[in-house]
Amino acid sequence: MVQRQAGESSRLQTSNKRRSVRFALGVPLDVAWQADNVVARETAETLEVNVYGAVLRMATHPPAGTRIELTNRLSQEVAPAQVTGVRPSKPGGVAVELLTPSETFWGVTYRLKKAATDLRVLEDELKSGGSDPRVLQEFRDAVDHVRKSAWAVYEWQDRQLKNKDAGTVLSLLTTERMRRATQLNETIVADLNASQLTPQTPGIAAFAKAVRRIWQRLKDLGIESTQE
Repeated sequence: MVQRQAGESSRLQTSNKRRSVRFALGVPLDVAWQADNVVARETAETLEVNVYGAVLRMATHPPAGTRIELTNRLSQEVAPAQVTGVRPSKPGGVAVELLTPSETFWGVTYRLKKAATDLRVLEDELKSGGSDPRVLQEFRDAVDHVRKSAWAVYEWQDRQLKNKDAGTVLSLLTTERMRRATQLNETIVADLNASQLTPQTPGIAAFAKAVRRIWQRLKDLGIESTQE
């Protein structure tokens, strides 16, 4: 086993932090720290985050090196961190580093955004490997769906926290579901036209029953198909 010197390990860790993908994400936080032997508290919001830390929008700028306690107001999870400096390029931007890197502290939306990024990387690898275009399209659709789901989760949590009506988020999700269902059905029609589906295709009978139920409910609503 190769033994690394302490300085080398520190440099590698710093390099990894810089290379870690950052995501623009507004996570509401409570921040607490010691200032002149008094516990100071302030609400803040992240401007961008990664597994190692974040840039916060704060009215107060604790000095670099200050140990702080972050509380995610959505999940109530608590994490110790340290101020690493101020970002002049971002108004009110205070850079903080988690004492223990975490992929969960920033919440579900962060994890969904990260998953979408991982899928994009995988898509690029599939492209370079000469994968079937239909497989690539499935991945593009999956990435798009994850991205919109991440936005919906964040909006729902944020509006609940601020006591705002979250009904519009559900409405947008319904619209997205209709778009996705239409897209999938068009793909199935293309498969049928290409004779890629047969009566023996697994699941086709259950799909046909579902289509009949949907069609009946649409008729009940007075929605009839139109000839184009």
